[in-house]
Amino acid sequence: MASSTIAVVFALPVRAHAQDTAPPPDKKNAKQLEAVEVLGSRIRGAEIATQTPTMTITARQLRQTGLTSLGDILQQLTTSGSALNTRFNSAGNFGFPPDGSGVGLATLSLRNLGAKRTLILVDGLRWVNESSASGVSAAMDLNTIPVSIVERIEILPDGASALYGSDAIGGVVNIITKCTQDGAAVSYYVGGYDALSGGMTSTGTASLGGKFDRGEFFIDYEHFNQNAISSGAWSQSGAACVPGTGLANCSSATPTGRFIFTDPNTQQVQDLTLNGAFPNGAVYPTDFHNFTTADRFNFAPYNLLLTPNKRDSVFASTRYQLTDDITWYVRGLYVQRKSVNQAAPEPIFLGPQFASGGLSDTVGVDVTNPYNPFGFSLTASDPNYGIGRRPIEGGPRIFSQIVNTWEFATGLTGSFTWNDRDYYWDVNYSHGSNSATQTVQGTYNIAHIQRALGPLSQCTGPCVPLNLFGGPGTITPAMLAYIGYIEHDSSANDIELYSANLNGALFSLPAGEVKFATGLESRRYSGSYQPDAVVVAGESNGVPSLPTSGAYNVNEFYLETNAPLLANQPFVEALNIDLASRYSNYSTFGGTTNSQAGLRWQVDKQLTLRGTWGQGFRAPAIGELYGSPARFDATLQDPCSAPIANSTTAANCAALGVPTSYSQTNPQISVTTGGNRLLQPEKARTLTWGGIYSPDWVVDTGWAQRLDITADYYRITVRNAIQALDAQTQLDDCVTSGNAGSIFCQGIARNSGGVINAFNNTLRNIGRIDTSGADLTIKWALPEFSFGKFTNAFGATYITSFSEQTSPGVYGPRKPGVEVNDSGIPRWRAVNDLMWSQGAWSADWRMRYMSGLTENCAGATGFPICNGPNDTHYLGAVTYHDARVS
Repeated sequence: MASSTIAVVFALPVRAHAQDTAPPPDKKNAKQLEAVEVLGSRIRGAEIATQTPTMTITARQLRQTGLTSLGDILQQLTTSGSALNTRFNSAGNFGFPPDGSGVGLATLSLRNLGAKRTLILVDGLRWVNESSASGVSAAMDLNTIPVSIVERIEILPDGASALYGSDAIGGVVNIITKCTQDGAAVSYYVGGYDALSGGMTSTGTASLGGKFDRGEFFIDYEHFNQNAISSGAWSQSGAACVPGTGLANCSSATPTGRFIFTDPNTQQVQDLTLNGAFPNGAVYPTDFHNFTTADRFNFAPYNLLLTPNKRDSVFASTRYQLTDDITWYVRGLYVQRKSVNQAAPEPIFLGPQFASGGLSDTVGVDVTNPYNPFGFSLTASDPNYGIGRRPIEGGPRIFSQIVNTWEFATGLTGSFTWNDRDYYWDVNYSHGSNSATQTVQGTYNIAHIQRALGPLSQCTGPCVPLNLFGGPGTITPAMLAYIGYIEHDSSANDIELYSANLNGALFSLPAGEVKFATGLESRRYSGSYQPDAVVVAGESNGVPSLPTSGAYNVNEFYLETNAPLLANQPFVEALNIDLASRYSNYSTFGGTTNSQAGLRWQVDKQLTLRGTWGQGFRAPAIGELYGSPARFDATLQDPCSAPIANSTTAANCAALGVPTSYSQTNPQISVTTGGNRLLQPEKARTLTWGGIYSPDWVVDTGWAQRLDITADYYRITVRNAIQALDAQTQLDDCVTSGNAGSIFCQGIARNSGGVINAFNNTLRNIGRIDTSGADLTIKWALPEFSFGKFTNAFGATYITSFSEQTSPGVYGPRKPGVEVNDSGIPRWRAVNDLMWSQGAWSADWRMRYMSGLTENCAGATGFPICNGPNDTHYLGAVTYHDARVS
């Protein structure tokens, strides 16, 4: 990416009358400044900072990235895995993922465990989950937090359910917002892609902050605009549906149509397409030829490589000191996102050969349809019957979302002294709402299509007979007006939260004070999804779904203690143990207790060792529990599709009742998704150990001012993981078993022609997920030279193992070094930042490295692009270079 940046910043003084007369801070206030709560512990105290592997990103570092989305920034962490962002376009086309996630958003997946297992906090409080009018999601949209309001971000890539509750399995992120600034500031950013057409991005911000008598405030407005890039602008996606395979993997729904049927006059199975456009009517069989790969439709150029996105946000925060010991705070945020994703003109698939599911499988063509060229009816009773027609006359499908997010929080923070010890408390209330509406243009009513293709005598009133047999340009505006409609969907997520916390010191031991933190929290979640009435009635030609709604409450209590065991001993400058436990009671499944133990051993001033063991859990979210049946069109390769090279596979397919003549006509197989009210919470075990080494012998030497080395190992096990089975793996295992009664074939059904016409892929508690790895960080500050100061920060994550066990002895396809289902787990991820500064000038050179990935060739099998062994394709390692001067 090559970008140009324009930045203008104005600083205007804001008079703070109290500054001239305010007394110097007293001893008590000084103690309050020293006692800071660090992510990873609820206890305030500087010595806690090195107990857990927490990293911090400051506002200055956020600006240095040159990125304008928190999602884009956090997804560059070495501990981050694949997650949704604005480069993902296909959600509206494929349908409804089992977890209800939407499009146009940006999420974070720490430790490759998924966004729903990463807890996002804002100022220590939970944030509302996203909704994109396509379900009730269990993940938070990072695009609802403008970069311009962030003071710093703390990241804990470690399980912490004992401290923070559900979802904190892969890690916790706490986004700290600004409370004030000195005056006013205005900034503007613009950037673009010089190698691709489109994608111009701009961000404008205006903010005002200051301090007044006993208080401070901050107000911020941000406007973000990102333009689209068409997939057609990128040669890889513009020239072929699967790179390197030409039209082989493209769609059989074409503008000229594909017509499969048994000719009643000859009893021959025909698989035909038109020779071109025939506005005056086609003649059978003269104007048809056998369908071949060369007739397939390349849908790729219609998709988007970068989805358009507009966001406007207003944020306001204020703090007012009611007394010397009590402060009242209020903050509010409103964000509106307008985003779009796009797909090729919606195909019309009819009949059992395409098995789209629902009404379309039963729609035939009556002999009296005035455009029927065959002289006989095409009926769904013929197992060989199928029509695929791409009505390009109706234009592409446009999925437009408007998402409104607002959040209000208020509370009191304070301190008091009792028995010569300082105590800190806070009470909080917050309410967040995320609501979305979506309109879909370019979709069709299958019930109207059925009527328009049926007996002419029944096509009366507004009905207009439909011409699927004339080729491109022969579906008239009147026909489109009758079969088309604009789909309207909506969804919402809400959270209401009350919390109270207290921490301080209990008593003293010879090695120091025993400190504690305790608190109560009560939350209510509610969510809903309402698809269009046509969709609910089962009359949509697109992806079917049903309404969803639900709510639940949770009440929690936690207690954490930190005790110094030894201090100022040989090889033990400090030895502390930290214990925490949290009890959670859910209205959906009852109570659960999760505990954690941590040990911090400061050997000397140079070396600190640490380790934590903890229990974790994740409660099923509203969409996972109450999500109604919906459809997700997964791109799958049916092993039973002819020709079958492997004799064992051929025998297994025959045992499953698949005819030898069966050939898969549609690579997208409709699978049924949705929630499951029988879901139980996920249970996790996490283990981390490592240390920090800051050698004294390099301090203020000729080559270093300071050197800090941090290394940590982690291991996470998740049992009863909530997710759908990998559909391709389940299908492959079913065929390998050769037994329709096997556990792998449950939910998979075929019609008499061998086509898969049912595939149950709803959420369930699968066996377990295991992952382990190591993090390494090296921070090197060089001496200050006459030509400036240099610092270098290196960070790397190595994934030792990752496996998903779906049932005893059966594992999913995800593992280190493998790309599957739009996600990959590089075994190595590394970032190196070399920074230089002198006076007002600074420069930064960032290198980001990801090791190579192997993917299954799937539809590319047999083509030269399939360059690895056993039908695999290797994606080489990549290094990104980002340079900045300011």
